[in-house]
Amino acid sequence: MEKYKQILVDSGIKPTYQRIKILEYLDRNQNHPTVDMIYSALYKKVPTLSKTTVYNTLDIFREHELVDILTITESEIRYEYILHPHHHFYCKRCGKILDLDVNCVYQDTMCVEGHKIEAIHGYFKGVCSECLAKNEHVN
Repeated sequence: MEKYKQILVDSGIKPTYQRIKILEYLDRNQNHPTVDMIYSALYKKVPTLSKTTVYNTLDIFREHELVDILTITESEIRYEYILHPHHHFYCKRCGKILDLDVNCVYQDTMCVEGHKIEAIHGYFKGVCSECLAKNEHVN
């Protein structure tokens, strides 16, 4: 828990118990969770937690560039703890979002045709290898 407290302090964020637990969850569960997923996973362990607290905490984390928002589908917002630049793969069958380490030609330049790039969000949609394997066993 001390690790997460220090990350928050270093980022200029007051390290409350709820914030520490949310950051810990994001780091330990690289599942690109929604607010509901985070809340459901933590509310029994953190009885003072509310969905409003989760939303507010994630907003603070975004302001301090600790988390990023994923909007791959139109129906939900997902969050992830930023560890390194990467792209995402969304499985249209099971809904899983996976990290992909794909080289982006703009990743190192951060400038294109005189425009300053501050963030790169790339994602792919299709069918994941697990769903493909399940489908092959059905035939």
